[in-house]
Amino acid sequence: MVNNLSKENSLINQFISEIRDSKVQKDNMRFRKNLERLGEIFAYEISKKLDYETTEVVTPLGTASVPVLKAYPVLGVILRAGLPFHQGLLNFFDKSENAFISSYRRYHKDGNFEVHIDYVSKPAIENRTLILIDPMLATGLSMGLTYKHLVAEEKPAHTHLVALIASLEGINYIKRNFSNSEITIWVGAIDDELTAQAYIVPGLGDAGDLAFGGKI
Repeated sequence: MVNNLSKENSLINQFISEIRDSKVQKDNMRFRKNLERLGEIFAYEISKKLDYETTEVVTPLGTASVPVLKAYPVLGVILRAGLPFHQGLLNFFDKSENAFISSYRRYHKDGNFEVHIDYVSKPAIENRTLILIDPMLATGLSMGLTYKHLVAEEKPAHTHLVALIASLEGINYIKRNFSNSEITIWVGAIDDELTAQAYIVPGLGDAGDLAFGGKI
C-alpha cells in the first residue's frame, strides 16, 4: 500500500535533500523547480502501475509495435503548495484532466484545528485512475477529507495518493480510515514526528510559503 521512493538510491534523494535544506530554500525558484522535478519522478514510477495497450506506429522506415497508456489518469491537486509538484506529474501525464481542491486549516485559540474544503473543480472520475497530489502528508486530515469529497458521488477504479514528505501518523491515518478503498500511497520520505501545530519534523517547513511567499 505504501511506496517509499527514497528507500533506493536515486536522484530523488538529491532533490529531497535540496528542498529540505534551509540554505537552498532561500532560492524560491529552485524550490519550485525541485518540486516539479520530483513530480516528474513520481509520475514515471506510478506509470509503471498503469494499464497499457499495444498500438502500431508508422515510422519513416516501417511500422513499430509500441505499448501506450490505455487511459490517462485524472490528476487532483490540493492548493496552493501542490501546484509545482502537480506540474511535474502533468509534464509526464500531459493529456490528463485535472481536479483542483482548495483546503485549509481553521485554527482555534486552544491550538486545535479543523480542515475545511473551500472549492473543488473536477472532471468525471468514475472508474478512472485518480492521482491525488499534496507535497506534505502531516496528520492525513487534508488528504483524507479531500479524497472523501472527491469520491462521494463517483468511485475511481484506483487512487494513488502522492506526498513528497509524509509523517508516520499521516500514513497510519490513511491506513486506518481507508483500508477498504482501492488506494496506493506514494511518498518521497517518511518522518516520525509532528509538532504540536501538526508540522512534520524534520520535514521542510511550509511548502506553500517556500514556493510562493508568506501569507497573512
